Formats: sequence, C-alpha cells, structure tokens
Amino acid sequence: MDFDVLIVGSGLAGLSAALHLAPTHRVAVLTKRGITDGSSERAQGGIAAVMAEGDTFQSHVDDTIVAGAGLNDVAATRFVVEHAPESIEWLRQLGVPFSLEDGHLHLTREGGHSARRIVHVTDATGAAVQQTLIEHVRRTPNITVFEQHTLVDLITSRKLGMSTATPPACLGLYALDEATDQVITLRAPQTILATGGAGKVYLYTTNPDTSTGDGIAAAWRAGCRVTNMEFIQFHPTCLYHPNVKSFLISEAVRGEGGRLLLPDGTRFMPRHDARGELAPRDVVARAIDFEMKKGGLDCVYLDISHQPEAFIREHFPTIHARCLELGIDITKQPIPVVPAAHYTCGGIHTDLAGRTDLAGLHAIGEAAYTGLHGANRLASNSLVECMVFARAAAHDIRATPLPTPPAVPPWDVSRVTDPDECVVISHNWDELRRSMWDYVGIVRTNKRLERAAHRIRLLQEEIQEFYANFHVTRDLLELRNLVTVADLIVKSAQARHESRGLHFSRDYPDLLPNALPTILTQEQVLSRA
Repeated sequence: MDFDVLIVGSGLAGLSAALHLAPTHRVAVLTKRGITDGSSERAQGGIAAVMAEGDTFQSHVDDTIVAGAGLNDVAATRFVVEHAPESIEWLRQLGVPFSLEDGHLHLTREGGHSARRIVHVTDATGAAVQQTLIEHVRRTPNITVFEQHTLVDLITSRKLGMSTATPPACLGLYALDEATDQVITLRAPQTILATGGAGKVYLYTTNPDTSTGDGIAAAWRAGCRVTNMEFIQFHPTCLYHPNVKSFLISEAVRGEGGRLLLPDGTRFMPRHDARGELAPRDVVARAIDFEMKKGGLDCVYLDISHQPEAFIREHFPTIHARCLELGIDITKQPIPVVPAAHYTCGGIHTDLAGRTDLAGLHAIGEAAYTGLHGANRLASNSLVECMVFARAAAHDIRATPLPTPPAVPPWDVSRVTDPDECVVISHNWDELRRSMWDYVGIVRTNKRLERAAHRIRLLQEEIQEFYANFHVTRDLLELRNLVTVADLIVKSAQARHESRGLHFSRDYPDLLPNALPTILTQEQVLSRA
C-alpha cells in the first residue's frame, strides 16, 4: 500500500502531525492497539505555556534548563517555549475544553515552574485532548487509521542493497496486522516515528503496555543516532495499591500544596531540597527512594487533605474518584505512593524540524531526542513538545518534493516456523524488566550496570535467535525492541561519568564542569564490542 506519509503512533504527536499534513498529503496512521491507547491519553497534569501576564519566555526557558541540569539544547528549548502559546491556541480552535476561570484559561503550577503556566482540563488533560483530536482524525478523509498494526521494521535503501552513492533513506515499513496475522508492506517517501517512550523496560512504570520503545529501537537498527538514553524519569508519585497498575498521582497535586509524608506523618522533602515538594521530579524521586530504603518502607504518602474538599473535587476529580473506588478518600487521608518509571528523556536524535539521520524519516514526541529536556523533563513540557515538533515536521515534509519510492520486496516468511514454546518470550520479558529495575534504576553503580549489561547480552542472543526462526508476534516484536532499548540505556549510563539530573551514580557523585549529551552511534558500539 502506498501513501505520502506514514505515521507510526496515535498519541498527541502522531495525530497532530496527521492533521497538519492531511490537507495536502495522503496519510496513514498506524497504532499497535486501539487509537485511544497510549501515554498521551493518560496525561493528567497539563501543557506548559507562557500565557499569564508577568510570565516570560525567558522564565520558562530558565526553569526548563534548571530542571534539565544544564544539559538542554538552548535553541531547541527556546523553539518549543516560543511556539507553545500557538499550540494551545490551535487546540482551542479544535475545541479542546480547557478549564477556565472568569472566562480565561485557568493556569496551575507544577514542580520546577516559577509561575503558573500549566493549561489543563481539570486533571485529565491528555484524555480531553486526545478525544478531540481523534474526532477530527476520524472525520478527515485523507487520513487512514490502521489499528492493531505493530511496526516490525523500517525499510531502508541500505537494507535493500541500493547504491551507497546517495544518502541512506527510509522507504516505508513492515507492519504486523493482528487481524490477519500477516506482515504487510507500506511504502511512502516520508515516515514519522511517534511511537512514544520505553517505560515498559522497567518492572514498575506509569506507562501503558504500548510503551516498548518500538520507534527508538527501529531507528537504531536503521542506523540513526540515539541520544541521552540514560535519562529515564521516574515519576515520584505512582499510586501504591495491590489491585491497580500504573495509576499516577499528578504533579499538580504537589503544585497545589500536597505534602509528602512518612508513615508517621513526618514531612521529609524540606530535608532534601529547599523547594520542598516543588523540587523537580528527579530530586523528589531520589528523596522518596532514599526514605523508602532508609526506613524499609513499602511506600510514602502524599497528603492534600488540608485543602478544602470542594477545591480537591474541582481540581482533581479523576484522582479523587479513582482513589475513592479503592477506599482512599483523598479529602480526608493521604495517598500511598511510590516512584515508577515514567518518561524517556532521550531518544532518536533529531533537529528542529524533527529530521533524523535517515532521509525521509522524522521522529517526534517522546520517541525523539530534541534537546528540550536535558537531564530531566520539566513537568508538562512533554505535551507541548509533541505539538511543536509535529507542526515543524509537517512543515518540513510539505516543503519537500514527494518522489515515488522504488519497489520494495514483501516480508519474507519462507524460512520461519511457528514458535514451539512461547514461554521463552514471557520469561525473557520478565527477566529483562526485573534486571533493569534492580540494576538500572533511580540510583546506579558501575557494578549494577555491569550486571545489567551481562544479562542483556545473553537475552539479546536468545531473542534474536527466536526472531530469526519463528513467525513474529506482537509480544516478540515488543520484547526485541525492549532489549534493544535496555542495551542503549545501559551503554549510555556507562558512558556518563558523573551524576546529573536523572542519572545518579554512587561511583561518580559529582557534576562535571561541562554538560555534554551522550550520543550513541552504530560505529561506536561496534568498536567497543
């Protein structure tokens, strides 16, 4: 099947790009589950943008760089900050029902921000934005949505043995259609990876099951650079409950006065940082991790019950309702919370137009490294990054002539058979995620990273053998991508001999004088092997 643009991923980045391109291009959107599944749908807090009188672009830039521990790309940071207000206006024009106060946008504040600049839809911003975009996508004739289609791999000119005289290019992709259990071929001169992050590489995560690093792994296999993968943000406050998986308690709860407490009611954040609960996420996550390890605790507690009940119900209706279902009345009692893997700050290396190292391939959203986040993401900067770079990538694609891609071969299944024991996949999946949680978590050491690297090498061999000999399944494809991403995270962490932002090493506790990104290339990795 031929299209002008293939977009892999149906979150805010992918759908925004599709809507920007649809007036002039035939667009296919692939999503490996339903169009509503993904991280964007779950975003509670909001979208950061300078909208208030007295707030400034420079202040937003400064806050972002402080949170990012100075590792941010200044040009990319300013680019996103300056284009944030127009992104909010675009969403308003589409009909997103943002929360208002006296007829104006209600702006809340979150950790790391020096001003109120978080535009939101109560505490379910992502869901409201996604529902609005999906309605528009469904009504747009130039957009074809392929649900239950999993990316297998990118089709590149080099893989097809085409001339090395021209720069390597992406020609399309192979995707597994779960309805037919067949791998289909999609061809296009332009492809956008908007596949989200890789939180499922860890045992505990706020991410949905879709966050398996598919785009990052596929781009790496295709020869693209990958940058800053050691910086995995752990959300400080994921609900701790035996019957619930991956429900996070928004940053905004702390922004509106929530206090972190030990089981005996003692407030502990002021001991770790002068900003208390409003410190950036990496500081808060490490503080919680420290207190839990020190006291042998299963969790700590986040208390907002000192605020009026009406205030809590108005500002946090989703959190209030979900906790109440579980027997926790947040208007009267604290919420049990633990840190969990949340956001991938690194990714596929891109420029300000979302271009990767491969002609015809863009990457946007959490799958991409733009330079905005540096060593730690500032709260609510992720959704606006999705929109700004979706628009930038669409503009770049519209300005690029669309040549007819060369013929590409169908997926070859002539030498594979049905798997004999799928338990291998589930066992390796569990072992990988436990190894990453135990050895490559919030606090790292050289020995822990070495142990993780050793296990990953063995798992890679087993998984690659399985992939080469058996029919592909979604579980196998996701596991293949996860072990690739795990390897990139560990290699990046081993290369950073300092503690900065989200990467904290007991062996290198100090900050180096120069903040430099960790850029991995295939040549580097092969030379070290």
